[in-house]
Amino acid sequence: MKDAARAVSAPSDNRAGDPSAVTGAPRSGTWGWSNLIATFFGVGRLKPGPGSWGSVATVILWALASWFIQPDYRVWATVTAAVGVTLIGIPAATRVVRATGIKDPQFVVIDEVAGQLIALIGVPLSWKTFLAGLVLFRVFDILKPPPVRQLEKLPEGTGIVVDDLGAGLYALGIMHLLLHFRLLIG
Repeated sequence: MKDAARAVSAPSDNRAGDPSAVTGAPRSGTWGWSNLIATFFGVGRLKPGPGSWGSVATVILWALASWFIQPDYRVWATVTAAVGVTLIGIPAATRVVRATGIKDPQFVVIDEVAGQLIALIGVPLSWKTFLAGLVLFRVFDILKPPPVRQLEKLPEGTGIVVDDLGAGLYALGIMHLLLHFRLLIG
């Protein structure tokens, strides 16, 4: 009788023996588009430092794309891209969190894409400004000054992405101060 009561009260782990329960691999049927978006088309699988690879890929792709955007529209194009990446990145990251059971999977780099784009808003097209934007964003993303660290505590994909938006805003502020005071010339 006690065994029967225990079986009813204890939740069964229907994932027992499932390698994804141990490794954080996704459960079948939950991956799809979210993996593609969350890993930024596989960039998040690069080692070491998938977040840095995500930022580098973003800077390179945005630098190339920016040459095809008329100068008057570049700021709005960057803002639009950052908003679009954020809007699709949050649900993708949430699905990956739910599929893996990992709070913040390191291979999810769509957050770096969104934050890095924020850091590049209104930045002149030059290798110096793109490099400075990359370095500044990575520093703030790693250090997570207040309130960036607190944003990380938001649930699922929201916390994963929004803290990087905060790091991007810090990088954006410093970048424009450097440009304003001509400490960094585009």
